[in-house]
Amino acid sequence: MFQRLLIANRGEVAARVARAARALGIAPVGVVSEADRGSSWALELDEVVCLGPAAARESYLRRAAVVQAALQTRCTAVHPGWGFLAEDPLFAALCEQHGLTFVGPSPRAMQVMGRKAAAKAAMRAAGVPVIPGSGGLLGSAGEALEVAGEVGYPVILKADAGGGGRGMRLCPDPELLARAFAEASAEAEAAFDSGALYLEKYVEAGRHVEVQVLGDRYGKVLHLFERDCSVQRNHQKLIEEAPCPLLEPAERERLGALAADAARRIGYCGAGTIEFLRKPQGELYFMEMNTRLQVEHPVTELVTGVDIVAAQLRVAAGEPLELEQGDVRLAGWAIECRINAEDPAQGFRPSPGRLERFDLASGATPGRLRVDTHLRAGDVVPPHYDSLIAKLIAHGRDRSEALETLLAALAAARIEGVRTTLELQRSILASEDFRRGTYDTRALPGRQAALRA
Repeated sequence: MFQRLLIANRGEVAARVARAARALGIAPVGVVSEADRGSSWALELDEVVCLGPAAARESYLRRAAVVQAALQTRCTAVHPGWGFLAEDPLFAALCEQHGLTFVGPSPRAMQVMGRKAAAKAAMRAAGVPVIPGSGGLLGSAGEALEVAGEVGYPVILKADAGGGGRGMRLCPDPELLARAFAEASAEAEAAFDSGALYLEKYVEAGRHVEVQVLGDRYGKVLHLFERDCSVQRNHQKLIEEAPCPLLEPAERERLGALAADAARRIGYCGAGTIEFLRKPQGELYFMEMNTRLQVEHPVTELVTGVDIVAAQLRVAAGEPLELEQGDVRLAGWAIECRINAEDPAQGFRPSPGRLERFDLASGATPGRLRVDTHLRAGDVVPPHYDSLIAKLIAHGRDRSEALETLLAALAAARIEGVRTTLELQRSILASEDFRRGTYDTRALPGRQAALRA
């Protein structure tokens, strides 16, 4: 096992990885920007290296600086967390070139699955159904119009290197598609240094279902069942739960086995998530694979008992997975809501500032609530990075118990100093649509009440 680990990230994920590292006897070392210097989460690390100014491109995204930080602090492994360099095959290769173990899949696997068109081709070859659309990348708006004419409208343009809804455009007709192509390509170029696009048939009223997989260096790949992540705004998740309330046990087993087999075929090692879109009729189509730890991993940990971050570290250190697929069992239900420093009434505009009050654990049923955060009262939420300030995750014997635990926790939570999504989350979870599970990715459950909140 490693003695010293560099965590190449910040905030909540840095705190989460540090906890897992300490539990395994590994000293966690961190990197910060000038804006994060002196933050409470950074002070919890054994050692910290400042990478540069607040802007991510001048600090957290500087591959060579991160590798240098690992080497000068005598680390032998690097955990990328999520975001920033987590799915960058060039960074993974640079770590390997300097004798550092990258805690994640191989650069080759990241390269294949990180580009959406190549990932679809790989999944198609593995026998996984994919959404009808372009067979590869689009060369022009004219080609997009031709493909759309074949699959039928509405269609959606997506950035090949994309994520978080950027470079994505829903097009209900040819006129909008012709206009949206250049706009989506330019947005993708600015966000990902690649304007390449592909096209898919838009699945209306779909549900976002993703399967957590875990593989080792010796060819074993397990699935840790699925999560439902359909409550989204602007293609970004707000609430996640495990398991998916729509799936019957036999369907759940088939989907998990399909995802694990697909990951095995591409030689996947580490933690990853294979994401599917479920049509109202029940068909499931591959969307993409995230070759990293997911923000919503705690719901899977609570229902399976598997510490996914610890497993990542063990696998990266060369240990085989001790679990067999039959050992992975579902126990109860878990629901997570992300608390962001944003103003829902202003289009989810970020709301940085000082946390005058930050109390999230009061009023919860003991042993039923997990709070993942990197902040405490008095800390400053900087304007430069993702607005996630905490995750509340409730576990219960069934969905109803988990939901009531989470609602109680949200009702008792008190945050002052910044605007947050707390009221919005309460409204969504209390809605009849959410309770019944009658919602999809198009709109927030209980939308009117959520807007009033």
